[in-house]
Amino acid sequence: MEYRQPLTLAEALKLLQDAVAPVRLFAGGTDLVPTLREISSQPATLIDLKQIAELSELSIAADGSAVIGAALPARQIVAHQPLQCLWPGLVESVASLGSRQIQSRATLGGNICHGSPAADTVPALIAAGARCRICGPLGERMVLVNEVITSPGKTCLRAGEIVVSIHLPPRPARSADAYLRMTSRKLMDVAIAGVAVNLMLSEDDTVQRCSVALGSVAPVAFAVPEVAEFMTGSAIDDALIARLQRVIRHACRPIDDLRGTAEYRVQVAGVLAVRAFRQALQRIQER
Repeated sequence: MEYRQPLTLAEALKLLQDAVAPVRLFAGGTDLVPTLREISSQPATLIDLKQIAELSELSIAADGSAVIGAALPARQIVAHQPLQCLWPGLVESVASLGSRQIQSRATLGGNICHGSPAADTVPALIAAGARCRICGPLGERMVLVNEVITSPGKTCLRAGEIVVSIHLPPRPARSADAYLRMTSRKLMDVAIAGVAVNLMLSEDDTVQRCSVALGSVAPVAFAVPEVAEFMTGSAIDDALIARLQRVIRHACRPIDDLRGTAEYRVQVAGVLAVRAFRQALQRIQER
């Protein structure tokens, strides 16, 4: 196995194009390294992206929009106070990535590109309307996070492409997000179900916009467009919240596995959606 460590994005793209196949990109390595124990999974070339400054930056604009490098360690994201204030739900999802040791290496880019149905950060990014900046031999393109993962373990990335950064939209006034998940154990476990809510209120306290995304209840994490359809312009009351729970449960397409049955996942997703909605609402009211 040949190990390469480019210092610029241009160098990484050239290496990716010229290196002996099969080639694997190495950011945090928390998903990749365990697979290297199997001979069948060992690449001929391993390209480490950690030393590329462009992939390890985090910046926030005056309008609350943010750019997070795809190879920035999760621990640095969790510790970033301005981002916590603007996007607490997203930061909560990043804080769910295993232990402190894992968070010192794990990355947003890796969590997305691994393509796991249970990836914690993906529902939060989808609810936020985040996009990935993807660069390759044909140039660059911006792709919504909910369009990047096409099936378990598969993405829309073409040959020679790299996810460079994740872009969060401006954070409007009277808006907030939240992420909640259910696990068998409190820490170091894969989610049985995960729900992210991104809520915005009008001046009269009706719902101006609400996005909900689910993880671990379908082959890929996904947004639930029906929520925006019935919530927009509605007053928040018990009937609206009960309808939210019903819509979320109807949208789930889970499987039975060792962590929980499909029926249990459906019930849990509905409960988490209500709790995350109330948490996002409380955050707006406290600002």
